[in-house]
Amino acid sequence: MTESPDKAAWKRRTLEPHLARNPERDTRFETSSGLGIEPAYGSGDADPDAAGWPGEFPYTRGIYPNMYRGRLWTMRQYAGFGTAEQTNARFRFLLDHGQTGLSTAFDLPTQMGYDSDSERAEGEVGRTGVAIDTLDDMRRLFAGIPLADVSTSMTINATATTLLSLYTLVAEEQGTPHRALRGTTQNDILKEYVARGTYIYPPAGSLRLVVDSFAWCAREMPRWNPISISGYHIREAGATAAQEVAFTFANAICYVEAALSAGLEASEFVGRLSFFFGVHNDLFEEVAKFRAARRIWAGLVRDRFGVADPEAARLRFHTQTDGATLTAQQPLNNVVRVTLQALAAVLGGTQSLHTNGYDEALALPSEESAELALRTQQIVAHESGVADTADPLGGSYFVERLTDDLEGRVRDYLDRIADMGGAIAAIEQGFFRAEIEREAYAHQRQVESGEEIVVGVNRWQKAEDLEPRIPRVDTESLAERQKERLADWRARRDADRTDASLESLAEAARGSENLLPLIRGACAAGATVGEIADVLRAEFGTYSDPAGIGG
Repeated sequence: MTESPDKAAWKRRTLEPHLARNPERDTRFETSSGLGIEPAYGSGDADPDAAGWPGEFPYTRGIYPNMYRGRLWTMRQYAGFGTAEQTNARFRFLLDHGQTGLSTAFDLPTQMGYDSDSERAEGEVGRTGVAIDTLDDMRRLFAGIPLADVSTSMTINATATTLLSLYTLVAEEQGTPHRALRGTTQNDILKEYVARGTYIYPPAGSLRLVVDSFAWCAREMPRWNPISISGYHIREAGATAAQEVAFTFANAICYVEAALSAGLEASEFVGRLSFFFGVHNDLFEEVAKFRAARRIWAGLVRDRFGVADPEAARLRFHTQTDGATLTAQQPLNNVVRVTLQALAAVLGGTQSLHTNGYDEALALPSEESAELALRTQQIVAHESGVADTADPLGGSYFVERLTDDLEGRVRDYLDRIADMGGAIAAIEQGFFRAEIEREAYAHQRQVESGEEIVVGVNRWQKAEDLEPRIPRVDTESLAERQKERLADWRARRDADRTDASLESLAEAARGSENLLPLIRGACAAGATVGEIADVLRAEFGTYSDPAGIGG
């Protein structure tokens, strides 16, 4: 953008003489995406009126006209560890202290489709989330929690269809029809090939399960979001803000095109797609990121996918403060980082938010840190005033310019990915991973050199840090308990009915039938998460990453 004459005159008249006497700090004045930051912004840098009004297409300033004046964002703290009973107790604790939605973390065996008695599960049962093997485990997880009254998010991908099936069956046992349920299954397998590695099947089989969930939820669960397309894990791996949005939307385009190829109409499911982003410390870039993302997505829905309904073009997203920014050194400093990130998410217009515990760089969050993280959201909501008007930073020359610049950077990436043939081609060519690794390496070098300051890590260190109380999970005894439960479950179920349901699933997997009803049937017949995954492994195969990561 050409510099305005009045800004150029200000620089000559005022800024340059000042800098001759008072040089600026020796630091990089740019965002994580490499966007340079000027010493000041004015009307020549951005048009403050171009963003329009909240609640109107393209929703740059928010998807609702009055945003949080009508309803605050959902405070959805992520929780899950050990047994179903232990996680249920944490859920109840958070709900009793003002949480307004549930978010479930599953352990790695559950994510990878292994039962707790599998050799592949050794040492991992209940360690990074709750262990769920059977319908009985899911009953215990939500015991005493009326699923008709809460919305539930489940961070699960390769086995998402199985966990969704178990959840709906438990709700029905409580007397709540699955059509009435509200919530989200993450179900975003493409980012697993890019950033996390908890995939099972090759992309074709994985995409089939995702598309089947789109179709089934559109018909059977109209209030459920069948996917949360996730930039959070991409950002955690080292991506910039612009890469996070671009790679997430490239994956979203792939999901939509796969669904269209399977015969779905875009209007049937696009409005129920949801997103999940991280939020870092650079407050203004993060606010601009969310504003730019809304504008880009609205354009994609209308112009690329051909959906005329403007409500379907609203970008609805959950946000989590980024774990990668937390430090094991001086962990109480993380309280400040999380507060800044929560503020950025709210100023950026998130629909729900998780705030990390200050001790999460060391271990699973303690009950004390989980409560403080929730209180952080409540203080931002009720004491800061930022929820009293829609898009409080709208019209800021700086924020509007950052929004425009980030939009341009994201669109450039989307064009490059389209030229490669789309997200799967970019994944197979290693493009996403190479871009992320380059940025992660550059960031680490800047931290190690001191060019980028991380308080308590490379500046203002302390010889001894406060040692937080770290909760311990006895995974060895927990695993034994889960194995005993599994053995009892298998002994009590109708083996012939279970076997028949798994054979029906295998037969359907060899054809083109929607697999959700078959998976639900297998769950109801007593099949375990691992047994269902094994059937699909046999039919779809397993994916081996060319770089030897994950799987």
